[in-house]
Parts: sequence; C-alpha cells; structure tokens
Amino acid sequence: MNMENYYRKRYMLFKWRNSQSFLNKSLMAFFMACLTGLMAQIVIPLPWTPVPITAQTFAVLISGILLGRYWGGFSQLLYVILGIAGIPWFAGMKCGYGILLGASGGYLIGFIIAALFLGHFVDKYVNSRDFIPMFGLMLFANFILIYVPGLLILGFWVYTVKGVLPSIWELLVMGLLPFIVGDMIKIMGASALTKAITPKEPYGEEVDIKTGRWWLP
Repeated sequence: MNMENYYRKRYMLFKWRNSQSFLNKSLMAFFMACLTGLMAQIVIPLPWTPVPITAQTFAVLISGILLGRYWGGFSQLLYVILGIAGIPWFAGMKCGYGILLGASGGYLIGFIIAALFLGHFVDKYVNSRDFIPMFGLMLFANFILIYVPGLLILGFWVYTVKGVLPSIWELLVMGLLPFIVGDMIKIMGASALTKAITPKEPYGEEVDIKTGRWWLP
C-alpha cells in the first residue's frame, strides 16, 4: 500500500465512523464497552491494595479515539451501567452497584470523563492526533481525570472500612504508584495507535490520490 492510499483509507475510516446512524454508533459503543469488560479480566492483584492492576485503561483511552466525542464516553457509561445492572465484566468478573461504591468506584467514573475528554480533542483539534500532543492529552486524562476521582473514592472507602482517613502517601501507595509503569506503556501504545489510524486533515475534505492534494467536497 503506497502512502497516498494509506492516508485515504485512514481518512475514509474516520469519515465512516462519523457518518454512522445513531443505532450503529450505539452498537459500536456497546462493543467498546464489551472490549473494556474483556480487558478488565486481565487482572494482577496486589496484596497491599484493594485496587488491582488491569488492562482496561487501554480500552478506555482508545474508546474516545475510535468513537469520537460523546460516543467514547457513552461506551464507558454503558460499561458502568451494565456492570451495575448485573453483567459480570468489572475486574475479576464482578458486577453490581457495590463496585461503584467500593474501592475502585472512582476509577469507573474517571473512565467516562477521560473518554469524553479524548474524544472531544481528537474530533475537534486535528493537531491533537499526532503522537506527542496525544501523549500529553492521555497523560492528563489518565493521571488526572481517572486518578483524581479514583483516589477520592478510594480514600472514602478506606474511611468507611477502617474509620480513619488515609494519608496522602497511603492513598498514593494504594491507588496510584503501583500503576504508573503499566499506565505509561498503555498510554504510549494508545498514542501510537492514534497517530496511525486518525487522519491529519480536517474532516470534510477529500484527497486526490494522484496529486496528494486535499480539497473541500
């Protein structure tokens, strides 16, 4: 495949997902929720914290990239709602509203926010689709939008169980520090995927394969 064909196929894929019907976009969001649930079953439990290492963050990060604004966040909202309703696809094949109120509940809320955030940027700002800017956006989405609500709810959970508020250091040891290396690998992979599959031309343009020039249709 020459580069012109690659660029065109990349653009047409992006255009295709934007032009789908509400039903088709809902189905794609459901499948992304299923992927999140599947990757949540890759679990490494840690003895000093109730929050396990999982692979689902990668699915969260790419959901906004693949589905775009609103729909990436909707896929994670579906993941949370259906898991609460009884589908056992939270980490460790768990389900129910107790998970949302448990040690990992804040991270689930953060998943929705992070996917909305990344979907907004990848759709609205063409420059965000390169590796370096997307890497920065994903760092913010992962370590701020996911971990801040995650640590807040984790701290509340510890308080309800032990009767004392954990220190900042204790929270970081339980809910952040063990996950940094794995998260960095997932962020780099998701950023590279974004660069590979998203067009660097504004939506609404077409390409002339022979000249490589873009024009508004």
